[in-house]
Amino acid sequence: MVLAQIWSVLGLLTVLQNVLPSRLLRLLHGWWEGLKDFYSPNSYVEIPEFNGYCGVDMNELYRSVQLYLNSLHAAVHSRRVSVSRAKNSSHLSYTLAPDQTMEDTFVGARLWWTHNVDSVPDSLEEKRSFTLKMKKPDRTRILSDYLDHVAHCAEEYDSRSRDRKLYTNNGHGSHDCGWTAVPFRHPATFSTLALDPELMDAIKADLESFGQGKEFYHRVGRAWKRGYLLHGPPGTGKSSLIAAMANYLHYDVYDMELTKVTDNSELRALLIQTTNKSIIVIEDIDCSLDLTNRLSKPPAAPPRRLESRRSVESLMEADDSRVTLSGLLNFTDGLWSCCGEERIIVFTTNHKDNVDPALIRSGRMDMHILLSTCGFPAFKCLAFNYLGIEEHDLFSIIEQSIQAGGALTPAEISEILIKHKHQDHYLALKAVVSALHLSIVTTFAQSDEPFEEEEEEVAASNKGEEQNAVVDNGEVVDVFVNNPPVNDSCVTKNSRSLTWQRRVRYLIKTKRLCEQRRLNHLL
Repeated sequence: MVLAQIWSVLGLLTVLQNVLPSRLLRLLHGWWEGLKDFYSPNSYVEIPEFNGYCGVDMNELYRSVQLYLNSLHAAVHSRRVSVSRAKNSSHLSYTLAPDQTMEDTFVGARLWWTHNVDSVPDSLEEKRSFTLKMKKPDRTRILSDYLDHVAHCAEEYDSRSRDRKLYTNNGHGSHDCGWTAVPFRHPATFSTLALDPELMDAIKADLESFGQGKEFYHRVGRAWKRGYLLHGPPGTGKSSLIAAMANYLHYDVYDMELTKVTDNSELRALLIQTTNKSIIVIEDIDCSLDLTNRLSKPPAAPPRRLESRRSVESLMEADDSRVTLSGLLNFTDGLWSCCGEERIIVFTTNHKDNVDPALIRSGRMDMHILLSTCGFPAFKCLAFNYLGIEEHDLFSIIEQSIQAGGALTPAEISEILIKHKHQDHYLALKAVVSALHLSIVTTFAQSDEPFEEEEEEVAASNKGEEQNAVVDNGEVVDVFVNNPPVNDSCVTKNSRSLTWQRRVRYLIKTKRLCEQRRLNHLL
């Protein structure tokens, strides 16, 4: 009986749908939906994939919701999810499957997200949208703040999870594709850098302050950018520091080769093509172009007399077809530097004095970072990274050698540790001590410091050579290296009273005697 009545009602609705005008049907459908919304305790917000009726412009809020739901751990544990991965990407993306719902909470309110996918009639396309359900009192209370929260979390998640790129200019900066990109997978981090701890903490604090300073830069009327000048000898870790900064901030890296840039216009075009959240790097700024210190240059020769109009035109064309210091200054701190936000510009050089002061002043290069030879804290970081040790009996000898003037770059120490990575830790550290002592010997030998000791004293000092020092392939190895003390109590009183200056003098004398013996043997 009941089934018969239901079938009768459905038949009546079918007849009415075919008989009544479509406008009246839409009116009745809207009236019915409004009636349901009036008695329903929930409120609904729909976020379509595209803006407008034609569906041409992508709705950024839809993408933000997609990233936000992906950032929630509950998305992985939902009953049904869609998993995807972009080409040449190591990141998996999880999204809600069609018609699936996931719950969320915000300031004590419960919310539900539903992913809607509907087929378009007479087409292979699909209409996608997200529906947000919440209690009616919560709509006016939290909706605006909640959507801002979704957008902020989505931006952070996108910055952390996306695959970073390493760009280089390809010589076509005047076109829309002036950069060529490859995946950026440099493993350098601040935990693996051989840096002084205080300097490392200062750099990290400055980067964090910059990344969170959007409101500050807008309030004071400055472009949201930061400049770093990395200077120091080769092998001190300038490129590794740039990679660590990019990994720390999750930024892309644009490695600009100035010799491929034809003129200032192309330089500006390349700047416009860079994205936000990026690091623009110009390495060896003093060697790329003629951008050296103008104050250290000799006065320019008087211009030659031009013989024809063609000479004038050729000279003007030559001046306009290259990157000038003025163009680079505008690139770093001019009006064109404000075409994007959250950018870091890094210059590197081995000789800071050769760079023009206008290029590295405050406002262009805000932080000057000197990367010098390896100190003892930096060495301990290298020893832990390459050998996996935090303490050793030879550490005290290495620390004293560095304090006595032993100067090796992190690259030199890393190379020594790599060569001995499959050997005993003692042999690897002994090789480091030998290299430090050799650098001390070289430094003092080049200083031409006079010695007051007589040749008899030299011979007497060399008399106990086999007990006090060993010469191995021209490298002077201290007695403490070949016979390392187990602890401080094993060091004799005489060895403690021996100053490092006298030991260095002794090492120099020993090396000279060894060279003299080899020469006598050849004769």
